[in-house]
Amino acid sequence: MNEELIDFNMPTDENSIIKVIGVGGGGSNAVNHMFRQGIKDVNFVVCNTDAQALVISPVPIKIQLGSSLTEGRGAGNKPDQGRQAAIENIDEVKRVLANNTKMVFITAGMGGGTGTGAAPVIAQVAREMNILTVGIVTIPFRFEGTRRINQALLGIEELKENVDSLLVINNEKLREIYGDLKLTDAFAKADNVLTMAAKGIAEIITVHGYINVDFADVHTVMFNSGVSIMGAATASGENRAIIAIQEALTSPLLNNNDITGSRNILLNITSGTEEVTMDEIGEITDFVQNAAGSNADIIWGNGTDESLGDKISVTIIATGFGSGSIPELLARSEKNQKEVVVFGEKPNTVEFRKPTPPPITQQSFNFDPKRGDVKHESFSQYYESKGKENSRTTNEERLNTVQKSSTENKKLSEIEDTDEINRIENVPAYKRRNVDLDNRTSSDESDISRYTLKSDENDGIRLSPNNPYIHDKVD
Repeated sequence: MNEELIDFNMPTDENSIIKVIGVGGGGSNAVNHMFRQGIKDVNFVVCNTDAQALVISPVPIKIQLGSSLTEGRGAGNKPDQGRQAAIENIDEVKRVLANNTKMVFITAGMGGGTGTGAAPVIAQVAREMNILTVGIVTIPFRFEGTRRINQALLGIEELKENVDSLLVINNEKLREIYGDLKLTDAFAKADNVLTMAAKGIAEIITVHGYINVDFADVHTVMFNSGVSIMGAATASGENRAIIAIQEALTSPLLNNNDITGSRNILLNITSGTEEVTMDEIGEITDFVQNAAGSNADIIWGNGTDESLGDKISVTIIATGFGSGSIPELLARSEKNQKEVVVFGEKPNTVEFRKPTPPPITQQSFNFDPKRGDVKHESFSQYYESKGKENSRTTNEERLNTVQKSSTENKKLSEIEDTDEINRIENVPAYKRRNVDLDNRTSSDESDISRYTLKSDENDGIRLSPNNPYIHDKVD
């Protein structure tokens, strides 16, 4: 069985420096989807303990893990079983990676047995071979259960130590975006997001652009960078540049769409038949710089894809946040593993006492939390609301700033005639504003009388020419 599944006879001219490896059931399903969708100049590999799943996979390169340990069955939802299975067949994995590989994506649906246990082992081997290793993994939907989510978080912590860069996609966020889907549609959405992530990064390297971003640029941004966040979006019509970058920063690829503090940003801008303009590129880069901060180093490239038509596509990868922790995933302790959190709220504990039974400690929800007091958080931290209202307000402020700057720049660019500029400079400001400085009334032409009425010594009225307010010599 094992001999039927392993096929390393890849033609030399089809070998790519980029490999995408799906580990376990979730990872293999995602890679099957990627293979059908197509990613330019990438080789696909599936690794699984389940021999039946490998047989029906369309991917040509297949590695059965733990052929002796599991005898073609799955890992039984046990990560340790998956880890031992990967160790058993790690030499086959090395043979695939040794074939001209410079970069490898390891994708897995965390929480099960094979993906959770085997992915860190394969990642460790890849890094030891000096291959740029990027993990793209998902956290289970909430309905999949507490135990599976806890296993996923433990597996992610282990994987994080064995990859150069890690992208974590929260499946529950897909539920927030798309609502209550049918089960097959829900997992199809998850596969599609994983495909977007791998395709977005890989084709930055493999698709040539006028201002090209190649493997060296990606290596600079992602090597030993820790946690990464990524977004991709397309837009057309008026303000397509701003709309595309806004949607990229709020895409389901991002658990946390705040890129503030990122040290390195890789930005790829692709247009179709209607080529991107200088002003549009300026709007995108200004928006990203404002969002990330002045210290962020932005590497950007430009390419063309006629299939986009009048659309513009933006892909952004942000790394180097100065923290090894996964966004929204803090250290977990046994003390608070049973805490339950409502969307957007922090956990709180109070005691309710009844007359006859002993005191019972129950969970309650504080709807007026003070942020910053929680030192440990449970798995449900992943399902907290991301402050969408604040994010929307921030994006609107950034959009207004960029549009105002763009409008002012366009007004200045309209003044191109040197003679016109000289004419404006030589005309005094009061004339440009139509202020008539010569239309003044002389003092001797005033309509105001110089005479006043006064009382004389006999209490009579007399006319006096000495008006103290307008006379040349005031009394």
